[in-house]
Parts: sequence; structure tokens; C-alpha cells
Amino acid sequence: MPSVVVQDHDGTQPKIVLVEDDDGDAKAVERAFKKSHILNPITRMIDGRDALDTLRGTGSVPAPEKPYLLLVDLNMPRMDGIKFIKALREDPHLRQAVVFVLTTSNRDEDKAKAYDLNVAGYIVKETAGRDFLKLVELMDNFWRIVELPE
Repeated sequence: MPSVVVQDHDGTQPKIVLVEDDDGDAKAVERAFKKSHILNPITRMIDGRDALDTLRGTGSVPAPEKPYLLLVDLNMPRMDGIKFIKALREDPHLRQAVVFVLTTSNRDEDKAKAYDLNVAGYIVKETAGRDFLKLVELMDNFWRIVELPE
């Protein structure tokens, strides 16, 4: 299978912003993209505070250009995923960001909190390899059919 860069219907190449503190899970996500031959850039941030600073342009690395899709873990130090998504939704420049939760938490309470913050999806990473490959396929399909504001 040849390598590809996923594009939306307009030819835009979305970036992936991974907000994940666990090195093993972050590497598993990156491996799943490579195994699926998808070469879209992935920017990793280690927690919600790091992600907010970067997306606002005040972090140590430049903010990714839009469009981007966020994959957010819930259980992180300094600022967890729910607090991060809440801060994102309160920021007028970031509130329309597309967010998928990618977490080990299968608690209904966490799911409800995430969906109350308008996440696009909630994915439980029970079996890392298989689920991460499904995640990559989901994101590929998402970008090809969903239209987002500029």
C-alpha cells in the first residue's frame, strides 16, 4: 500500500495534534498512522496546559496551522483532558476545534463530561494496536466527508 497524506474534499491536509502524556501510547498512535501509510503531520503535547499554550501561540513550539484535529487523553498531569477541552471551548479562537477523546477511561461519567463539551467522539484505548488502527481509519474517513468552518 502506498503512503498517503489524508486530504479533505478541498485538498487541505489536516494536522493531528496528540495531547498524550504516556510515551507508549503516543508511539502506538504514531505507529498506527505509519502502518496505515498515512503521513499527515502529528504534533504531540504532553498535557492540557502544554497544548493550550501551543495552540494559543504562547508555547515553546509554534502553533500548528489549521485545520487540525485533536486527539486528547483524559488522565494527564497539570491539566487533565476534561479541563483542557473546557478551556478550549471557552477560547473564542479555539472553540471550534475538532476533538476526539482517546483514553483508558470507560466511565460513563467521563463520557458524559466529554460529550457535554462537544467532542466529536470518545474512544477507549483498551487494546492499543487494534483500536489505534481503527482510530486512523476513522480519522481518514472523517476528514474526507465532514466539512469544517475555516
